[in-house]
Amino acid sequence: MQVISEVAPLRDHINQWQKAAKRIAFVPTMGNLHQGHLTLVRKAREQGDVVVVSIFVNPMQFDRADDLTNYPRTLDDDLTKLREEGVELVFTPTADTLYPHGLDAHTRVEVPGLSTMLEGASRPGHFRGVATVVSKLFNLVQPAVACFGEKDFQQLAVIRKLVADMAMPIEIIGVPTVRESDGLAMSSRNNNLTVDERQRAPVLAKTMRWMSAQMRNGSRDLDDLIEDAHDQLRAAGLQPDEFYIRDATSLAQLHENSRQAVILVAAYLGTTRLIDNLTVELHRAVEKADKADPSGD
Repeated sequence: MQVISEVAPLRDHINQWQKAAKRIAFVPTMGNLHQGHLTLVRKAREQGDVVVVSIFVNPMQFDRADDLTNYPRTLDDDLTKLREEGVELVFTPTADTLYPHGLDAHTRVEVPGLSTMLEGASRPGHFRGVATVVSKLFNLVQPAVACFGEKDFQQLAVIRKLVADMAMPIEIIGVPTVRESDGLAMSSRNNNLTVDERQRAPVLAKTMRWMSAQMRNGSRDLDDLIEDAHDQLRAAGLQPDEFYIRDATSLAQLHENSRQAVILVAAYLGTTRLIDNLTVELHRAVEKADKADPSGD
């Protein structure tokens, strides 16, 4: 396994593979790898002749300096896991490598609409940072296919639109969320939970499953449903941050023709912000919910 941190040697390897007609599968990550990430790597292995993984904690997508500083970095352990998975190349650039003139002077990539609604409305610039770094990594790695987790549902939608709008010849594959045995979505941020918080964290997924059951049974008032969900989270010691029920295809408000909804949740447990989502097949029309949507989209 090659571990490369600079652009020039990375491009040399990519050029060699392209000349050999190798299909490159790519998994961009911010490190602190868990089984969710490794599931993406295994999916990439199914899709390509060679697998490239990037590890880069992207400062452009963080809206809080303390969140960037505290993001877990476990490079040695990450490389061991990727070596065991048979990954051919790991790209580990620094911020100076990807942003040589600094963040403020760097070109930004904006995906309109999707980047400024929902999570993007409460974290201005977050998805711009995601779109910018993913665009640059795609340009460097030149993959035929790239794998992303569905846990970051809106991020995946942003990337799909980015690739479509810019006519990038890259197949984007969404991989289902990998969960712990108690239902908690795997995340690097879970490492920040105390023992007590970790025991309470599964209520996030449990609450979404309850909401899904209510919706499938014909619950029509989504505002009341969200308020009830807020109460369940608070009772378990979580503080709801964002709560949306949207059309799973467009992320627009649900309408009479919506056939699949997505519940999008963010909540604080102590100082740790957890996110999760769940798609729901709809069999009956539901009413719009807008009270929990500060963006107004």
